[in-house]
Amino acid sequence: MALRRTERLIGGKIERLRIVGGGSKDATLNQFTANAVKIPVLAGPTECAALGNILVQAIALGHLESHEAAREVVRNSFALEPFPPRDAAQWDAAAARFEKLLS
Repeated sequence: MALRRTERLIGGKIERLRIVGGGSKDATLNQFTANAVKIPVLAGPTECAALGNILVQAIALGHLESHEAAREVVRNSFALEPFPPRDAAQWDAAAARFEKLLS
């Protein structure tokens, strides 16, 4: 799985996944992702490309002092929807069936 390969590359465990942009509005996608990767998903904000553009401009103009300050603006301005992993046994069984099809 791509997530586990990424963990090996960075030499650490990914403990939370963020889904941003339009896909973050799809609750089923967010829940299925959390279930499949067995880590919590935080969804939102939806307009992250435009938001990032505005925040980078605010940093360049001196309205925000750093990228950390910009992240703080986002944390304080947008509600993120949490999706904890559920139904581990069912997802493990489905993954095993999928792996069997591949072999």
